[in-house]
Amino acid sequence: MGRLRVGLLFGGRSREHEVSVVSAAAIAQAFTEGDNRDRYEVIPIYIQKDGRWRVTDRVGIPDGEALEDSLWQFPAVAETIDVWFPMLHGPNGEDGTIQGLLELMQRPYVGSGVAASAIGMDKILMKTVFGAVGLPQVRYVALQRSELWSDPCRYNHLCDRIETELGYPCFVKPANLGSSVGISKAKNRQQLTTALEAAAELDRRIIVEAGVVARELECAVLGNDKPQVSVVGEITYNSEFYDYETKYTDGRAQLHIPAEIPAAVSEQIRTMSLQAFQALDAAGLARFDFFYVPTTGEVLINEVNTLPGFTSLSMYPQLWAASGVPFPELVHRLVQLALERHG
Repeated sequence: MGRLRVGLLFGGRSREHEVSVVSAAAIAQAFTEGDNRDRYEVIPIYIQKDGRWRVTDRVGIPDGEALEDSLWQFPAVAETIDVWFPMLHGPNGEDGTIQGLLELMQRPYVGSGVAASAIGMDKILMKTVFGAVGLPQVRYVALQRSELWSDPCRYNHLCDRIETELGYPCFVKPANLGSSVGISKAKNRQQLTTALEAAAELDRRIIVEAGVVARELECAVLGNDKPQVSVVGEITYNSEFYDYETKYTDGRAQLHIPAEIPAAVSEQIRTMSLQAFQALDAAGLARFDFFYVPTTGEVLINEVNTLPGFTSLSMYPQLWAASGVPFPELVHRLVQLALERHG
């Protein structure tokens, strides 16, 4: 048998375009290492910020002239792809939209299906599902942009409600953006109103979460119907909170793998990760983020990422490396899981 042709989708129209490119470059490199070199042929497919799809000869952001000169027409190439590997972050990448397109193509693809991807991307839907299966979470308030913009006087009413139910500090987030894009920390009403307005500019759905004094822990899941779970890692940082710049700037955050936490806490997080994965009907891969409150012993699930980053700073591949699955083997397993699920 010849090598499988892997369509590596990267770039995209979201604000996480550049992160996607870096992740895809690492994945493309992993497909050239060890046994993967004989197993796979990678076809990089770059989605420009304007939404146009281009087949290219390498993972990167080519200039316009190089893009026009580089290789083939997309429709003809798409017919030859055996399995798709979407490495797209944020809207139009991990929210079920690209997954729906790949379903229509009737080709296997890495990662969760339409429903799990959409729910995992929308923080309000995600928290609703987690709550339905009894997973403990921070207190939160869900809002619609229309509530803010319909009447300026609504701000005072909404702020009163948030102050009563959550208090300060609290975190204001667009419901459908990843990588901490658009998140603001509010310590008083003035900051809260500014944060609400900023989030409303980015999304029609907004979530406000109570702040907690906690350690931030993460756990990775790999598999389909019989998923495996990684060791638990911890993120520490020197900034106000784990925002986009901190997440993707070398030296701003530190990853501690495995996390130095009680064994019972680690096991609880691993169990909750599997429960959340199965509640979403996720597939292939997912990373779950948790808060651990040492003073009370509470473990709270924060959110899921169904297409986590694969950059050199990303937690997901590092968690699996620490669990005995090196990067090249990880991408191989993900492709095999895609074939298994869609076979």
